[in-house]
Amino acid sequence: MSPVNTFVVVGGGLAAGKAVEALREHGHRGPLLIIGNEQERPYIRPPLSKGYLLGKEERDSIFVHPEDWYSEHEVDLLLGTSVKAVDARAKEVELDDGRRVPYAKLLLATGSSPRPLSVPGADLENVLYLRRVEQSERLKEVFTKGAKIVVIGDGWIGLETAAAARMAGAEVTVLGHSELPLLKVLGREAAEPFAGLHKDHGVVLRPHTQVESITGTDGRVDGVTLADGTHLAADAVVVGIGITPNVRLAEEAGLDVRNGIVTDEHLRTSVADIYAAGDVANAYHPLLERHIRVEHWANALNQPETAALSMLDEDAAYDRLPYFYTDQYDLGMEYVGYTEPGGYDRVIFRGNVAEREFIAFWMKGGRILAGMSVNVWDVIDTIRSLILSGADFDDARLSDPDVPLDSLLP
Repeated sequence: MSPVNTFVVVGGGLAAGKAVEALREHGHRGPLLIIGNEQERPYIRPPLSKGYLLGKEERDSIFVHPEDWYSEHEVDLLLGTSVKAVDARAKEVELDDGRRVPYAKLLLATGSSPRPLSVPGADLENVLYLRRVEQSERLKEVFTKGAKIVVIGDGWIGLETAAAARMAGAEVTVLGHSELPLLKVLGREAAEPFAGLHKDHGVVLRPHTQVESITGTDGRVDGVTLADGTHLAADAVVVGIGITPNVRLAEEAGLDVRNGIVTDEHLRTSVADIYAAGDVANAYHPLLERHIRVEHWANALNQPETAALSMLDEDAAYDRLPYFYTDQYDLGMEYVGYTEPGGYDRVIFRGNVAEREFIAFWMKGGRILAGMSVNVWDVIDTIRSLILSGADFDDARLSDPDVPLDSLLP
């Protein structure tokens, strides 16, 4: 492949698929190559813990594009192939088989990997993670009626897999470090409804737990031993203790790496002609005036447009507010905005929290930093506009469901 105008995308997920789509849409006519270490063409990951895991979505629905889209748009797929190194000086990527592929522009959309559990027995059969489609399919196999499932981790992946297991009829225990699931990301007030949701559906929540070891028989997991000596029987263990950005290539190539690959608002890295997007990018956000790395679907969906325009030397900046969603049992939630633990003064609620039908606003002074709707629909765009307005809001009006939300817009 000639280096002249060749654009290479490393990674096989949503960000890679949307990047090549945007590059073609915005006029790139040169060679275009995706290098992915999975055998599947680029696919979308949220269904792996939601609709696809629940059996509500067919396998074909997870893919970014139909199979023939790539040939029709002259995009080459090099799948089941790992990139060993990036040679920024020579402008080449070295593959695991020793081949070298030249590039004019390079996009790193390498995503992230589940953080491994490091206790004795963690390598036993049926100690499972969720990041790839085959892992989702394996979870579907073990989530059966009466199966004993222990979920280690009470973040989004932990709770979504717990919900899927319960809906399949399994007996589920969720182990968390904190007092409440999602406490770190939502704060106490907004985390409590999620704890109640899972308790109401028969999930056993064990807070403040530390796993001592995974036990097994004949190489297969049979339980989890906690630091306090408690032993929980288990037919399978799901580990969801966070993810780590895949930055090795960037680090070894000399890129600036700090909690991900550091980029500017144009998604340019510290090395010329190399860009980053998706989970792996710690991008400067011009509205928030800081670097943030967001591990959610919306970034992988939307950042590639900005990256593609930047690769084509167009002026584009990524300034969308972070967004994510979850579906658990009969609860649907959307969240937009950005805040951190200790970064807000209070949470204002509108609606009925006890019945899990409400909107929550994270406030600092009179400003809204983030908003979440739970079983309240068609309001997330208005919440986004309230945040972007930068205006000061009155708590009483914000919390009053009789005051139309859009009437609060300045």
